[in-house]
Amino acid sequence: MQALVIVDMQEALIPVVWNGPELADRIADLADRARAQGVEVVALQQIGGPMFEPEAPGTALAQRLRLREQDIVIRKTATDGFYQSDLHQALQDVDTIVLTGVGTDYCVDATARSAVSRGFDVILVEDGHSTVADPEAGLTAEQIIARHNRILSNAVHPGGSVTVRPAVELFQH
Repeated sequence: MQALVIVDMQEALIPVVWNGPELADRIADLADRARAQGVEVVALQQIGGPMFEPEAPGTALAQRLRLREQDIVIRKTATDGFYQSDLHQALQDVDTIVLTGVGTDYCVDATARSAVSRGFDVILVEDGHSTVADPEAGLTAEQIIARHNRILSNAVHPGGSVTVRPAVELFQH
């Protein structure tokens, strides 16, 4: 059984990450298709630190996601979506996580690695995650995304596996 997990698609981050509005729209469409097939949608929300005070407007999950009442929202305080959160409990009947969100090189990466260590298979949505450029390393956001798609799909993971697939191929009838 699958679940769509959306990582940190929060109002403050959408305008900052590469192609943020387009990413939010793509994830919203993916979530609609997932729900149509009876797949649970879980949205993670980063809380804490100066940028994500619980009641700050930018902390809210993006309106563009079109989340619904039946979707599960889980607050987290670390890059790893499983760390001291209710995520593992929410995914009790799930064996495969379809993973999307931001940031590619932070919370998406940490959550993917943690998921496979817990025995989940992960489908990383190739065009379903984003980040910001890293000028210090000389990398564009596109390069970071491509690199993480390659690294996560080729790494040896205990417990589960990571495959990378484009959004258009997922939750089709």
